[in-house]
Amino acid sequence: MTRTSSNNNNSVLHSCYFCLAICILFNLVTSAAVTENQSAQRYVQYVGNGNNERLQQMLKGVGAAEINWPQGAKQEVTDVKTELAKLNTTYVYQNAWPANSVKLGAVTAVSFDRAGNVVIFHRVDRIWNQMTFDRSNVYQERNRGAIMDNTVLGLEPETGKVLYEWGKNIFYMPHGLSIDPEDNVWVTDVALHQVFKFPPRGEGGKPLLTLGNAFHPGVGKNKFCKPTAVAVLNNGDFFVADGYCNARILKYSKEGKQILSWGQNSFAGRSYDVALPNFFAIPHALTLVPELDLLCAADRENGRVQCFLSNNGSFHSQYHNQLIGDRLFSMAYTPAAGGQLVIVNGPTAEMGIAPQHYNEVHGFVMSMRTRQLVSKFGPNNLQFENPHDVAVTEDGNAIYVAELNPMRIHKFLHKSLAKPMSLSASKVDAAAPLPMVSEASASVDATQTHHHPSGKAILVASLMLVFAGSTFALALIMAHRRKRGCLLFGTHNRRHAWEKTEGFKLGGLIDRNGFEKLDQNASDEEQEQETTTISQYA
Repeated sequence: MTRTSSNNNNSVLHSCYFCLAICILFNLVTSAAVTENQSAQRYVQYVGNGNNERLQQMLKGVGAAEINWPQGAKQEVTDVKTELAKLNTTYVYQNAWPANSVKLGAVTAVSFDRAGNVVIFHRVDRIWNQMTFDRSNVYQERNRGAIMDNTVLGLEPETGKVLYEWGKNIFYMPHGLSIDPEDNVWVTDVALHQVFKFPPRGEGGKPLLTLGNAFHPGVGKNKFCKPTAVAVLNNGDFFVADGYCNARILKYSKEGKQILSWGQNSFAGRSYDVALPNFFAIPHALTLVPELDLLCAADRENGRVQCFLSNNGSFHSQYHNQLIGDRLFSMAYTPAAGGQLVIVNGPTAEMGIAPQHYNEVHGFVMSMRTRQLVSKFGPNNLQFENPHDVAVTEDGNAIYVAELNPMRIHKFLHKSLAKPMSLSASKVDAAAPLPMVSEASASVDATQTHHHPSGKAILVASLMLVFAGSTFALALIMAHRRKRGCLLFGTHNRRHAWEKTEGFKLGGLIDRNGFEKLDQNASDEEQEQETTTISQYA
């Protein structure tokens, strides 16, 4: 009896050990799965606050059942590359715009003033890299002081001539810019964690309204953490996208009193298929749809546009297409053709793993009625590298894209208005797609600035070829005459112009149109490296 009892005890003990081993193994597998899932996330660190505990639970996989993410039906696309190739190109790149040579840093935002001028916001000599902020999102380069050069430029829409500029010794890390119906200029600075309202053209250099606590990130009625964008209603009420840390949208009265706040962080992977409405993974840009009383936000890392009723913040609709991909940086609305969203996406960014989806970086036009893509566009019909913001005229005839690297502002005209493309706009290197070079992986020197060839350059090159051919033919004739002893000026050897290693260079004659880029040494948050396929810094 004792032996039987002992055997039973041993059996129970062995069973317990076995169960314990199974539990340990299960925990290891679960932990590995969670770790892999975390590695697939593409988001920045967040400020410690009341929501951070919930965020950490989501990251650890705790309480996922409470969220109950719906698994929506995925849009079937058999071959994204093929489908992208089928899209029409309805906008023509204005490769010679802007015409005047002006140095630019990373261009982060573009809008229009009441006169129709193109207004851009740029970072001059500042680059956002992994050392710019600490883990609590506190800016680490205050000792450099504010940017000493003008950060806001007003450009004439036809020629690109700089009409006015302002914004020196105010900003540390520019991000968003928009202009309200009264011509006031609204900007956000992610280093200052503040939102500013300036008078038209920044007159006086002093803000009319300032929200946020300088250099102190936070959450609450009077604090932001890396705010990204502002949109202003006709009555003066305005919205702020409190983007990188708090992932929320706030509505304020004209006087700056908070009315509404909505939005939460979403960390559910490719959220455009599964994320609930009102969940954001970096609300990166805002645009208004006046006809429908909507405010739309670019939900950047979820690759979608979410639209809300502007009076109460209620979710209305969302827009996504697999051809755009998992990342959508900005959008702008035009009432043309029944209402369209002009969208710019970004390079695929996966943390530590190979991209799972084919991705091309373009501008896209999406019909809000059919939710279908109408067309695509890009520089000389090729891809962008790191577009950051987009603006479209009310009639839909002109589109402007702000790009971080190359540091440029691009202009596109609808093909119904654009002049025939010059030879300089033809795709000489169409067989080779633009390299995905990032700010983080390359140091751009002024001598390495990319310039678009002009018609003058083509003409000069053609004349030089004719000259070289004529000279070569003349040399053959002279050599033949010399062989026959007919040269009048001697028989000693001469060095010809085409043999010289120094002196005349064709490049010196080429007219260098466009903006000259500033030197840079590090990455901007919206850009990515070829080796590390994550975009962490914007």
